[in-house]
Amino acid sequence: MQTKLRVNNLSVSFNVREDVLRAVRGVSFELNEGETLAIVGESGSGKSVTSKAILGLLPKSAKIVSGEIFFGEDDLTKYGEREWTNVRGKKIAMVFQDPTACLNPILRVGEQIVEGILAGEKHTPKNRAAAKEKAIKLLQEVGIPDAENRFRQYPFEFSGGMKQRIVIAIALSQSPEILVCDEPTTALDVSVQAQILELINGLKKERNLSVVFITHDLGVVASMADRVAVMYAGKIVEYGKTEEIFYQPKHPYTWALLAASPDLTTKDRLYEIKGTSPDLTKEIKGDAFAPRNEYALKIDFEEEPPFFKVSETHFAATWLLDARAPIVHPPKAEKRSKRSRKNGE
Repeated sequence: MQTKLRVNNLSVSFNVREDVLRAVRGVSFELNEGETLAIVGESGSGKSVTSKAILGLLPKSAKIVSGEIFFGEDDLTKYGEREWTNVRGKKIAMVFQDPTACLNPILRVGEQIVEGILAGEKHTPKNRAAAKEKAIKLLQEVGIPDAENRFRQYPFEFSGGMKQRIVIAIALSQSPEILVCDEPTTALDVSVQAQILELINGLKKERNLSVVFITHDLGVVASMADRVAVMYAGKIVEYGKTEEIFYQPKHPYTWALLAASPDLTTKDRLYEIKGTSPDLTKEIKGDAFAPRNEYALKIDFEEEPPFFKVSETHFAATWLLDARAPIVHPPKAEKRSKRSRKNGE
C-alpha cells in the first residue's frame, strides 16, 4: 500500500508573550492511499495545529522546531509560499470546522466554487464556462438538490449542513489526493452530522481519497477511521487500527476517553476525566497525563514513557506496558469501548 503522507518527529511551538508554547511535541504518523486516519484528543491536544502544519497554514507566531512532513518525496516543511500554491488545494485540501466562517457572505456560492476550480488558471470565458459546469457537477456530487439554481444563491440561503457540503465541494474543486477534515461536524446538529460523515465516506471511496480526520468524538471515529492516533498534550500517546484502539486500548488516556463517551445503552454515570491538560509553556516531566491518571506509577512522574509495541500495527506510550509494571484491567473503559464501537458501526 502506497504511503501518501508521512509526518516524522514534528514539533511546533508558538511565541506567547515572553513564553514558548510547545503545541506539538514529536508527532509521527503515516497516511496510506485510500485510508482514513483519525486524530483524536481533547481541545488543546495539538490536533488542529498538526493539521494546519500539513497544509502550511500555521500563523506567523508559530514555528516548526523540528521534523519533516513528506508528501511523496517532498518535505513540505521546506516549502515557501510559491511552492505551496502547487500543493495546497491541488494535492492536499482542507475542510474546516465552521462552514459559515469559510464562505464569503457577499459572493454567490457557485462563484466561490468556480474560483477554487480556476485557482492558478487563466480566467478566460471558455475556462469560466467549463468551471461553472464542473461546479454544478460538484454541487450535485455533494448532495445539493437543484444544483443549477442553488449555484446562484448566497451562503445565508443555506442551512449549516448545506454550507458544509459547499465547503467540501470547494475542497474537492481541484481533485486533491488528500483531504484533511478538521472537526467538520462540530458546528452541526446531531441529525446532520451523520449525513456529512456518510458523504465524506462516500467521496473517499468514489475518488480514492486519503483522509486525515480530526475529531474529539470517538463515536465518529468508530464509523470513519481505518487507524487512530490518540493525542494528548501535543504528543501521540497511542496509535493503531481502529479495532485495536476500541477493543484493546492500552493507554490510560485512551481508557478515559472511551469511558467518557456518551452511551445510551447504560444507566452508568458518565466518566469524568479529572483535572486539566498541562500548561505547555512549562517543562513537562515524565508522562504528561500522569497527574490525571488514576493508574499512574511512580516512574510516570519522573520519566517520559517510550512507545511500547503491542502488535505490528499497535503502539502505546505508557509505562503500564513495561514488563515490570503491575497488571491493570479497567473494566469500565473496556466495556464502554466495545459498546461505542458497536454503536458507531
